[in-house]
Amino acid sequence: MLNEMTKDDLFCRYYKEWLAVYKEDAVRQVTLNKYKLALKWIEQICPALRLGEMDRIAYQNLLNQYAKDHERQTTMDFHHLLKGAILDAVDEGLIPRDPTRKAIVKGKTPRPKKKRYLNQFELQKLLASLELGQEISWEWFILLVAKTGLRFSEALAVTPADFDFNRQTLSVSKTWDYKNGGGFVPTKNQSSIRKVQIDWQLIVQFSALIKGLPEDKPLFVKKDRKIYNSTANAALERLCKRAGVPTISIHGLRHTHASLLLFAGVSVASVAKRLGHASINTTEKTYLHIIQELENKDVDLVMRSLTSLV
Repeated sequence: MLNEMTKDDLFCRYYKEWLAVYKEDAVRQVTLNKYKLALKWIEQICPALRLGEMDRIAYQNLLNQYAKDHERQTTMDFHHLLKGAILDAVDEGLIPRDPTRKAIVKGKTPRPKKKRYLNQFELQKLLASLELGQEISWEWFILLVAKTGLRFSEALAVTPADFDFNRQTLSVSKTWDYKNGGGFVPTKNQSSIRKVQIDWQLIVQFSALIKGLPEDKPLFVKKDRKIYNSTANAALERLCKRAGVPTISIHGLRHTHASLLLFAGVSVASVAKRLGHASINTTEKTYLHIIQELENKDVDLVMRSLTSLV
């Protein structure tokens, strides 16, 4: 048990017990899986490291070993996954002092980044190439994500009952647990519960598509068939190639949606609310490059306005 640990116990054992006490049933399964993966790396890198031996050098060596196979941002995430447990061990007197203080986060050189989003012309080409039949398909799924900015799991959980065609909204109140066998589960955070405005064209298309379907059943999940993110991405890749546009992922459609709204002049606060971000800071951080580009345009506009006053 955690309260029976001593300085002579292994750090990996402490971390395992710490997860059981503080994280199981307290965080979403996807987050818990990240902690469990961190545990496997600890067991692989420093299986014999004891709590009383965890000093700054030992911790830095742990980070350095992990960084050999991971990019800097991934190593930073690993660092944060460990830090909470380590600080608790410090508070309990099992580790003499905070070994994470002034830790240097290294990592492999990042691989060239794939294009994350399409511009308006490219998105129009992609959507125009969709073959939207009377049967529900990945092409309908791609259309919905492109026009609403929903997360993959949110779009999978959409049911006919979520559409309010009179108010032109789509309700987001749940996600589909595709990683763990399916079923409805809560949204990523409280801010993710929202109503997304949809355009009249999408209303006409989906009102015909869902007519007569069970109100409480997910549109894009077939009975007794497991859903994979990779399957949807492969379908999107084929469609991108067919349309002659850069290949992006399903999550890239969400980025495309947000980017086009920002370039159209929609406020960051409104975009954050539409995407279901817990904080406007998340939106600003994710789309910093676009916001900076818009700020440069604003500066040019201000200068032209001031010049015209002479």
